Amino acid sequence: MKIFFTLLFYLISSPSIASSAAGDALTPLNLTHTFYAWLALALFVGAYFLVIIEDHIHMRKSKPVMVAAGVIWILVAMAYRSTDQSEKVNLFLEHNLLEYVQLMLFLLAAMTYINTMDERRLFDALRGWLVTRGFSLYAIFWITGILAFFISPVADNLTTALLMAAVVIAVAGGKKAILSDSSKMAFVSIACVNIVVAANAGGAFSPFGDITTLMVWQKGKVPFGDFLVLFVPSVVNWVIPAIIMSFFVSKAKPDGIDKTITVKKGGYVVVALFIGTIILTVTLHNTLHLPPALGMMTGLGILKIYGFFLRQLELHTWDSEALSIEGTPQQIDRGNAKPFDIFTSVRRAEWDTLMFFYGVILCVGGLGALGYLALVAELMYIDLGPTWANILVGLLSAIVDNIPVMFAVLTMEPHMSLGQWLLVTLTAGVGGSLLSVGSAAGVALMGQARGIYTFFSHLKWSWAVALGYIASIWTHMLINSSLM
Repeated sequence: MKIFFTLLFYLISSPSIASSAAGDALTPLNLTHTFYAWLALALFVGAYFLVIIEDHIHMRKSKPVMVAAGVIWILVAMAYRSTDQSEKVNLFLEHNLLEYVQLMLFLLAAMTYINTMDERRLFDALRGWLVTRGFSLYAIFWITGILAFFISPVADNLTTALLMAAVVIAVAGGKKAILSDSSKMAFVSIACVNIVVAANAGGAFSPFGDITTLMVWQKGKVPFGDFLVLFVPSVVNWVIPAIIMSFFVSKAKPDGIDKTITVKKGGYVVVALFIGTIILTVTLHNTLHLPPALGMMTGLGILKIYGFFLRQLELHTWDSEALSIEGTPQQIDRGNAKPFDIFTSVRRAEWDTLMFFYGVILCVGGLGALGYLALVAELMYIDLGPTWANILVGLLSAIVDNIPVMFAVLTMEPHMSLGQWLLVTLTAGVGGSLLSVGSAAGVALMGQARGIYTFFSHLKWSWAVALGYIASIWTHMLINSSLM
């Protein structure tokens, strides 16, 4: 899903396509004509349908895809056993599992940092600043969108979306207040759509903004500096739906705050550590070609060490405050306050979302092992031609993960100009904004703003997002016509 989430962690090939390192051993057979393949495809469609109607059946989205993943791989194993090539199945599955481990570790580190910032009251303080500065909900809609667009090329669209959504939720007064107020719910919902579109668009013109751009750059299809020619099309992709949606955003001001909100000790240090972790991750990947998950987990380890000293400092401070002038211990009512514990932030990670990614990655990988992805890519580029095929890639990425789709395109290596490679980079990056389940940012926000930002609340604005999608393609083909 855009990662289904943009990030810099997908560094290894999907088992659904051939890998130059693995050679023929990882080349899938074309088993799409078999009963096993038909049943696997039906299971995937059925599981995704249950994900879409999650809000109506009240079943967490991870459950159907995890079951479907297991059954699909059983079908893959049975299909390959019928061809006497069972040894390939473990190779395919190991690649999928390794992909998921890198994804999970990357996201776990990012989510822990976000949760720690929240625990240190940084978002509450930012909310207070926005309110005291007199910003209306309308202004906050644009501020968070602009920040999401310009932060995601440096960090990634997932982390950026999580951060901006946390700010929006804080400004609206927290989840409980939002769920009990229809006007606040409407604002947060439309703001989340804006954030998803902005984060995905911002990640499209940077090799480090989305995993698909990273793959295209690593493959040598687009030089590093040439990604910047996608800046204007990316701006168009976000601004058009943002302008349309802004007409439906209230210009009222959020509720005032009756007391000053102070960031807890170490809050700004955590921000600095997070920025340092992102820099470390990008540097290790860019210079030493190490997996991004390594940099993120190293940064998480640094946060845990800092958290140890922060906890000791708070405990010492609290002990000192509990002593009277005469040195007699006093009882001090601290309410629900507790000394800092990093594992509280870890426990607050969106585990349903992480398990959902497990199911989706293995489902898509299983379909790839049966030959579906290679078949679709071949039909697209042979029958439709590069322009329409590249546009279709974006539409497919809104339904199926853009990662295996882009892997399939790169593996096919169709003969295309630089402009066409930039086009498919753009469409694969922003196409996921058409549906909430089409990008890592969208999926993550459905978990973060559960019950507020949903599949159908996003679908309500898909027509506006589609206008931005069409306009961005037209803009690219117009201003970069010499590259086409």
